Amino acid sequence: MLRFGTDGVRGRAYEELLPDDIVRLAQAAAEVLNPSGPVVIGRDTRESSPDFAAALAAGFSVVGVPTIDLGVAPTPAVAWAAARNRSPGAMVSASHNPWHDNGVKLFGPEGLKLDNESQAALESTLDDSDRRTVTALGAPPRTSDGSELLQAYQDAVADTVDFDGRGLSVVVDAAHGSATTVVPGPLQAHGVNVTVINSTPSGRNINYRCGSTRPETVAKAVRRQKADLGLTFDGDADRVLAVDHTGELVDGDQIIAICAADRQQQGRLPGNTVVVTVMTNLGFHQAMAQKGIDVVTTPVGDRHVWAALQDGDWALGGEQSGHVIFPALATTGDGLVTALQLLDVVARRGLLLRDLAAEAMTKMPQVLHNVAIDPDSIDEQRLSAAAAAAQQELGTGGRVLVRPSGTEPVIRIMVEAETTEVAESIAAEVAKAIGT
Repeated sequence: MLRFGTDGVRGRAYEELLPDDIVRLAQAAAEVLNPSGPVVIGRDTRESSPDFAAALAAGFSVVGVPTIDLGVAPTPAVAWAAARNRSPGAMVSASHNPWHDNGVKLFGPEGLKLDNESQAALESTLDDSDRRTVTALGAPPRTSDGSELLQAYQDAVADTVDFDGRGLSVVVDAAHGSATTVVPGPLQAHGVNVTVINSTPSGRNINYRCGSTRPETVAKAVRRQKADLGLTFDGDADRVLAVDHTGELVDGDQIIAICAADRQQQGRLPGNTVVVTVMTNLGFHQAMAQKGIDVVTTPVGDRHVWAALQDGDWALGGEQSGHVIFPALATTGDGLVTALQLLDVVARRGLLLRDLAAEAMTKMPQVLHNVAIDPDSIDEQRLSAAAAAAQQELGTGGRVLVRPSGTEPVIRIMVEAETTEVAESIAAEVAKAIGT
């Protein structure tokens, strides 16, 4: 039974998520979204992704909906192409998860991720309908080639900035994923000297010891090459983190803080407001308050960030994980757009990324723990009690957040405190309380 999490449907390929499931999902999506043109399909580099992309095409085809195949492409490229064509899009990816997982992210004809109402309608349609399986369909249909559309996306992203990056040296970690098809072109278009690492996908090495979940990998390369900074994408390239010339991490909170302060100085921050999630570091809130920038906080997930940005007509928001949204430039988190926006500030200001990050905010020590758990056994009352007890122990000197993941069978524990040692101790106590 397919259910939508924080970011689409996701599960272990060929066990929790089957090609038949994907075929049924495509047919249900065609019924709920009622495409007026070809559905754009993209995929990441997982071993199962070609099968799942073919299953999507087959499912749409059987109900008379044509498709366009972008091939290996970033999730935001699918969103961009959907908006350009005014027709839905579907991305086969499990983002930062290991290679053996996979999933599908769906976009409406505006290039936006589906809202809760649309997702509920899809789930209901799937539950109530008897749909044809991939076995009954036979060979997958041929779809239109989308390579020119993917190139048009790269050109459009490159055009979102106008800076002279000559003399700027950058190492890019493509995570053996979707970024391999779009870097280094848009960066080189601005004169940036780019070295790309981890750009040889095998089907099983996506995110493996690389990418945004392992920023130490790009940090080592930056130090070795004496580069100015590093950029590291996740598996489907909808998020990016950075490291400075010393290899120090510059996370999504810091990237947003840098861009917010820069836009405020230029008069390009409507309402002097940014949107972030509950995971955002307390140091970010303190820094924005000092700069006179208001902060709106949403639940985790870039869908929630986007909704708040639209409601307030604001220009910048995102997540600590590196999902950053510039609504005037993209309809979803876009790692490549974010990378270029950050490079634009670095080049224009003529400062080291390390100095820009220090100027933008001071991070409060924060630790994140994951506790593996059966999703069906989650006791919300127990989670709340564990978080409340920990918060009482911290008092006003920190913050505790305990929540089920929307993408993995784990409970995420985030603790901020005046020292890392205190944060680690509190997080361990909470993990023990909910893991026994």
